[in-house]
Amino acid sequence: MAFVCMVGFAAALAKATLVPQPGSVDLVHTNLHPGRSLRAYVDQPAFRDTVKQIGGNVLLGAPFGVLLPMLLPKARGAVRVVVVTALVMVAVETVQGLIVEGRAFDIDDVILNTTGALLGYVVVGRWLGHALHPRRRHWWHRWTRQGTEVPPTA
Repeated sequence: MAFVCMVGFAAALAKATLVPQPGSVDLVHTNLHPGRSLRAYVDQPAFRDTVKQIGGNVLLGAPFGVLLPMLLPKARGAVRVVVVTALVMVAVETVQGLIVEGRAFDIDDVILNTTGALLGYVVVGRWLGHALHPRRRHWWHRWTRQGTEVPPTA
């Protein structure tokens, strides 16, 4: 089920980010300076546009934080979810900037998407990942877990 959801999310992500917008060619510029686009979003006169830009990018990343721990047990953990999401979003933004007309690479979009993935992980993904893939008990846990006795010496 998680795989089906990830495939659906990938299709939605491609549709949302890789669709050409020829009318925006003159308005779009590459942003490699963190915070520059965020300031532009906040300085917009229409609050609704600000919420749409920032909230949309955060929501776009949230499924990564939920689905990655469910699909890949080795991707569990906040740092791993953030790193994988950031790498995927840098790839998406690079494709946008190089191939898609009316779109450009924006580092702030990567930051917002990654923040969304972290929020998705903290709110739901961590719990679902542990529910589907419980931690294995390794042999060394016999001596490192609290409340266990040290093995007898020979």
